[in-house]
Amino acid sequence: VLQNLSQTPVLRELLKEAKMPGTTVKIESPELFMETQLIKLDQPGPLTLAMYQFLTEMQETKKGVVTPKELFAQVCKKAVRFKGYQQQDSHELLRYLLDGMRAEE
Repeated sequence: VLQNLSQTPVLRELLKEAKMPGTTVKIESPELFMETQLIKLDQPGPLTLAMYQFLTEMQETKKGVVTPKELFAQVCKKAVRFKGYQQQDSHELLRYLLDGMRAEE
């Protein structure tokens, strides 16, 4: 899931802009029926910052192994079911990760 998210350019660019509080982000939709939206962002939360940091590390070519330790710790704070390193479905992780970041907006 995290490798797929790291290869999503729109997400990476949005997180790069979102890390700075007070930034206004312009979201354009490829569909003709949706208008361009301007969204003013507040201070990003700890989960959003951890996601940004992790995706940035994934993009660095000089890094060898990248571990999502801080990101996982932030996910566990939002969804206690992930504590203890028990097996979980990847779609559940994706849902809790994206829902947690959206809740921090």
